[in-house]
Amino acid sequence: MPRLIQLLFRILAWIVGSILLVLLVGLGIFAYINSAPALSTVQSGLERGIEKQNDGSILIEIFQGESASHVGKRLVSAGLIRSSLAWNVVSRFSKETIKAGFYIISSPESLLQLHQRFTKGQQLQIRLTIPEGATLSKISQILERAGICESRDFMLAAANRELLEQYHIPNSSFEGYLFPDTYLFPKGFSPEKVISLMADTFFNKLKSIAPEMAALSPRALHEKVILASIIEREYRVDDEAPLMASVFYNRLKIGMALQSCATVEYVITEIQGKPHPEVLYFKDIAIQNPFNTYVRPGLPPGPISNPGMVALRAAFFPAQTDFLYFRLVDPNEGRHHFSKTLDEHVKAGVIYVKGSAGSK
Repeated sequence: MPRLIQLLFRILAWIVGSILLVLLVGLGIFAYINSAPALSTVQSGLERGIEKQNDGSILIEIFQGESASHVGKRLVSAGLIRSSLAWNVVSRFSKETIKAGFYIISSPESLLQLHQRFTKGQQLQIRLTIPEGATLSKISQILERAGICESRDFMLAAANRELLEQYHIPNSSFEGYLFPDTYLFPKGFSPEKVISLMADTFFNKLKSIAPEMAALSPRALHEKVILASIIEREYRVDDEAPLMASVFYNRLKIGMALQSCATVEYVITEIQGKPHPEVLYFKDIAIQNPFNTYVRPGLPPGPISNPGMVALRAAFFPAQTDFLYFRLVDPNEGRHHFSKTLDEHVKAGVIYVKGSAGSK
């Protein structure tokens, strides 16, 4: 009997030992398979969407609709992971799916780390600042230079009728409704998503400064956005924006032409496609175009820029004045002189010219 017990213990010990050995070998194999190959060994260009950057990092693009198994094959081929089988097993038991987009790998990552990065959508993001007063065409150029999207695709998306209707914008494009700010755009972000993000930011910012905008009709809101876009291109010092708004509102009330130089510049640069003029001549302000507020009364057909907070706030909360004119009197500080009458406006110009001449 003791011999039988000893034999059973030996058999049990052998079984346990074998299991432990298999587990240890399995863990060792998985540890090797899961380990991160050095980025220096990664083969760039062998697989579409996997490129080595100048700084040694790896840029990976996961294509829209691409299966997890196909991603695994590409990663193995490029040398980023060691086993497509292990990748498929991890993907099979994962509750999350891989998300399309661009990813930057700056240091070696294991199979599990890469899988988690792709399922969490930890994409390459580009920090980009859209300046206040930029037009759609300028924004499109900024986006293209940054590698976010093509300029032409952005301009087409900005005129997408369905997208405009979604935001209740009574205009032929999103001009005026894309908030200028600093954004983090994932590389490869679609033009439609860029526009939606910027438009959402615009309406959220607007609600924060003018909650009453919710009660405005799309047309009434549009008129304020148009005016804000003009103010944006006219003011240089923040505290003068509400004063400029009052000038334009006062002119609209009495049917007087706005005579904004910014609208003429818009016609020349955005509609005629010419360089920005250093000086406006009489032939410029006489251009026959609906956006030229020298020859057409009232507001132009649409916004001429994408205004920031200062201009938007001024359009909603103008100063209460009797001013009808303003002119630049201090180019260095960007200060203007505001006048109630044409005579005062002309005199202010004479005084400024004399002062400038006397100071030289």
